[in-house]
Amino acid sequence: MSLALEIFHGDARAKIALHGAELKSWTVAGQELIWPGDEKFWADSAPILFPVVGWTRDGILVEGRRLPLGLHGFAREQVFEVTEQAEQRVVLRLSANPATRALYPFEFSLYVEYSINNNNLSVSIYVFNEDMKILPFAWGLHPGFVWPLPGAEGAHVVRFDGQERAEVPVIAPGGLFSDKLRSIPLQGRELALTPDLFEEAVCLLDAQSSGLDFFARDEKGEIKPCLRMELDNFPHIALWSRPGAPFLCLEAWTGHGDPEKFDGDIFAKPSMRCLNPGETARSGARFFWRA
Repeated sequence: MSLALEIFHGDARAKIALHGAELKSWTVAGQELIWPGDEKFWADSAPILFPVVGWTRDGILVEGRRLPLGLHGFAREQVFEVTEQAEQRVVLRLSANPATRALYPFEFSLYVEYSINNNNLSVSIYVFNEDMKILPFAWGLHPGFVWPLPGAEGAHVVRFDGQERAEVPVIAPGGLFSDKLRSIPLQGRELALTPDLFEEAVCLLDAQSSGLDFFARDEKGEIKPCLRMELDNFPHIALWSRPGAPFLCLEAWTGHGDPEKFDGDIFAKPSMRCLNPGETARSGARFFWRA
């Protein structure tokens, strides 16, 4: 693990790496909730996605130039600096630099803020357009949680706050989005989690929900324990794991991977946002743990 900072409150602790501003650990009463990373399945824990989400089709096109910006952008590979730090809160910043400009020729300041309060953890992302031109961007949170949950017995389920469609996009070769759909075993608002569900990511574009619960239901039908996620200004939700892997990613996105036949510039890329010079944008998520 690269150099990490710790925030804490009561019996809850979180560790955040300067590399990628990545959440590396979140414990409540000694129970670890974050996937620690393992090369066998997935080496990351909770990367920050910026300035694109998902795979690009041969990089991005900016002002007639093709640039090799790949999967989930570059924020997860950059070292952030600390701008604020207290026992319960830390703010990290990434500013445009020669390495980012080579992939994404825009001036920006990206801030990631973590705060902790008892059994809940909040993450906020801000971007400030430092440029004299419009800033196109997408961002996302990609936290991996241990599965099964600590102390859980029985089958695991994700229950969405709203009624979602029981069909999701098929992911084409190269991680691109097909115009075809596949069915998922959604029963009402509940999705039973099984390894075969994750032959590819479950991507809910323009989701009806701004929150969901990830929990285990025991033989008596009781829900225990439960991890809740609440979203602010994230229109897309994705669930991802690898078959047989002991983690589940609960992802929140503003953008998504390129469509299979997309060949436009970055401003035409579906679900990108545009920020005027001098403006700031924000998205956030809150996670609550109930043992």
